Amino acid sequence: MQTLRHSEQTLKTALISKNPVLVSQYEKLDVGEQRLMNEAFQPATELFGPITLHSQSDWITTHPEAPQDFEQFFSDPYRKTPSPEKRSIYIQPIGSLGNTRIISEEYVKWLKGYCEAFFYGLTVKLLEPIPVSATRCSFRVNDNTQNLQIHAGHILNFLKRKKPEDAFCVVGITMIDLYPRDSWNFVFGQASLTDGVGIFSFARYGSDFYSSYYGGKVKKLQKKSSSDYSVFDNYYIPEITSVLLLRSCKTLTHEIGHIFGLRHCQWLTCLMQGSNHLEEADRRPLNLCPICLRKLQCAIGFNIVERYKALVRWIDDDSADTPGVTPKNSRADNVNLPKPVEAFKEWKEWIIKCLAVLQK
Repeated sequence: MQTLRHSEQTLKTALISKNPVLVSQYEKLDVGEQRLMNEAFQPATELFGPITLHSQSDWITTHPEAPQDFEQFFSDPYRKTPSPEKRSIYIQPIGSLGNTRIISEEYVKWLKGYCEAFFYGLTVKLLEPIPVSATRCSFRVNDNTQNLQIHAGHILNFLKRKKPEDAFCVVGITMIDLYPRDSWNFVFGQASLTDGVGIFSFARYGSDFYSSYYGGKVKKLQKKSSSDYSVFDNYYIPEITSVLLLRSCKTLTHEIGHIFGLRHCQWLTCLMQGSNHLEEADRRPLNLCPICLRKLQCAIGFNIVERYKALVRWIDDDSADTPGVTPKNSRADNVNLPKPVEAFKEWKEWIIKCLAVLQK
């Protein structure tokens, strides 16, 4: 195992910059916000640790990238920033997300509430769920897993055509595995920063994805043309566990972070670290390091205390929508399923420590 440690000065420069304009901008932040972000370069900090590499297959080893500090983010001419007219994140469910309609609807609402707290200050809206057939995408059976896969690039084109006028971005979510091109095995997600669209699959986050659960479906597909989408009818969906919800929230916010212009983080343990495999993705925390937090705050303009409080509310609140007090859906068939947040408890404790530093 290898630990990537940067010097205090390197981290301080990555966070604050040496550009007098950006230094002045930093000094105008709330004193508590500066105190929290300064934890980035405090050797004794318990809040933000160095990145550890566990194997040669980890992301940083296999995908060498130039690190992006705050100044590079701020100066990037291609990054997208929400405008007064475009301050909405849209979520487009594709295919079934739960074993019943009720579970599917609740799961999407949990994701919506989480995104609304994470990207505090923006509105998150749900588009009506659509079947795979509506996208007219190509699909195939993966040779390794024998599971169905849908073409990520074709879905991005569909989302681009469907993007609402007030959208900062629109992201598709699905429980069906993705592939970006015929030569690739799979991809967790794919996004177009210039078009403000993304598609992300949570299929591999189910505990039995790699089992031979789909054998019958595979035989059925091989006898049909690739334009017959009936193969997706009653397609198996993983159980919505607390771990699957946590992994889904992590992937969704990481990938939307890219649409804001945040590149993979190489400074400290951070949500924006890259990951090559599920084990590495699970090691990645739910939180942003101070450098990436400053980037997102610069893009959206939120108060960090209010954002953290909204995230705690989402964890504590049994109802689907957070932040703010939202009336529960009064539909007769709404069973108001309890949100499975057991896996988020450790992160809640971390947020409370951050709030203590912010409000000291």
